[in-house]
Amino acid sequence: MRNARDVLRKPIVSERSMGLLEQNKYSFYVDPKSNKIEIKHAVQEMFKVTVTDVKTMNVKGKEKRMGKYLGRTAARKKAIVTLKQGDKIEIIEGM
Repeated sequence: MRNARDVLRKPIVSERSMGLLEQNKYSFYVDPKSNKIEIKHAVQEMFKVTVTDVKTMNVKGKEKRMGKYLGRTAARKKAIVTLKQGDKIEIIEGM
């Protein structure tokens, strides 16, 4: 098993992810090589909560232009974690 801090990169703070908090779902950017089991164990270890479901998705990078130069933003992996009813992550709730 890898360290939990290596698996979870950062929480996603957006209007959509804040709306998911009402359904007890939390969104994170995770390491692209991590799987659902590693993500589940990392969230449980870091925040001392019980995870019931993990959904993952790979997000492709978008093309960006800076003058005549064409570039691409980094691709990343997102995870939406559902917690047991009654559990919550205090750090994200306060944002």
